[in-house]
Amino acid sequence: MKKRIIDSIGGNLSPDERRNLRLEVEEFNTEYARALDSGEIERWPDFFSEDGFYRITARENFDENLPVGLVWLDGKPMIKDRVIAIQNTMVFAPRYLRHINGNVQILGVDNDLHVIAESNYLVVETLMEDESKIAQVGCYRDCFIRDKENLLIKSRDCIYDSLLIANDLVYPV
Repeated sequence: MKKRIIDSIGGNLSPDERRNLRLEVEEFNTEYARALDSGEIERWPDFFSEDGFYRITARENFDENLPVGLVWLDGKPMIKDRVIAIQNTMVFAPRYLRHINGNVQILGVDNDLHVIAESNYLVVETLMEDESKIAQVGCYRDCFIRDKENLLIKSRDCIYDSLLIANDLVYPV
């Protein structure tokens, strides 16, 4: 089970450093959403470190520190396998997605210089012959590392708020 990051990591950042990191995470999340919304699913693994972790889980499970997740991908190879499954083996109705991210908070930087952040997300899904519906609402709990000058996801928990979610979850959140 992955280490859970809890609350703020302390006041070791100046207001300018915190603001710059928040902008960097916002830009990262904007590009992440653009790649998914434009159907460039093959780019999704590029947002993760080699040992990247991705989980979609209920708020209750996260709050109780339970490892249960609807989707649990541990390492870039598993993330790439998910992409291959979406592209080649899964059967689902065509759809458009819109990821809306906001309210980024920088919780801190740990001793290994991992950036710990949280932000809200909303995913709206439109099936080709149906109206748009809210697919999922929740928050990302992220740990980022740096690869040269770029941020990469070391871990991303997508923590959804609703007790009930669509059973046809296909694309990443």
